Amino acid sequence: MSINKRPKMVLIDLDGTLVDSVPDLAYCVDEMMTVLGQSARGEARVRQWVGNGVERLVKRALLDQLDGEPDAADFQRALPIFMALYKDNVSKRSQLYPGVKEGLDFLRGADYRLGCITNKAEAFTVPLLKDLGVYDYFQIVVSGDTLPVKKPDPAPLLHAAKFFNVAADQSLMVGDSISDVQAARGAGFQIVCLSYGYNHGVDIREAKPDAVIDSLAELASLLAKAA
Repeated sequence: MSINKRPKMVLIDLDGTLVDSVPDLAYCVDEMMTVLGQSARGEARVRQWVGNGVERLVKRALLDQLDGEPDAADFQRALPIFMALYKDNVSKRSQLYPGVKEGLDFLRGADYRLGCITNKAEAFTVPLLKDLGVYDYFQIVVSGDTLPVKKPDPAPLLHAAKFFNVAADQSLMVGDSISDVQAARGAGFQIVCLSYGYNHGVDIREAKPDAVIDSLAELASLLAKAA
């Protein structure tokens, strides 16, 4: 597995790719459930549920499963509770994955155009990136509420490509989930995935990205092999 063409632009997902944010998300889910008078869900289950935005996470927590729709009134009550909790806990327990700083330093030093593309709302995305010291690496940040749609729709990726005036065949997405793979394929980008991220417990290799790496630091050697 490899990429064929060296890109001019690299777009990187946030949760599960740059940052392990599950500890904070799980804390907020469990606190929310306590307020609602229900049992805590625990970090192991929350780790299977993240990756599609806060609203979907809250729904999964209410249902205690990956798919389905909870009672609308229950969701309307739960969501503001979670949002208030997460606003105060966006980066208290989250941390960068090993190799992220090295990978970002390489990309910036090699003059790649860098963007962060996430389904997380801007109100949480920007503080998290800043608190963990990586916000300034990115020339554009496209959050889950920047556009009317989010990944797996390709629009956020194409929005960044337009910002940089870079063609699809000169673009690379780096992510961790099938949502990232689908968005990249829809946009005509190459796609590299991290092996450690959030993909609902499914090996990301099953989504057939162009390459799978174990650390963002491995991008340097992967890109060096591309034409």
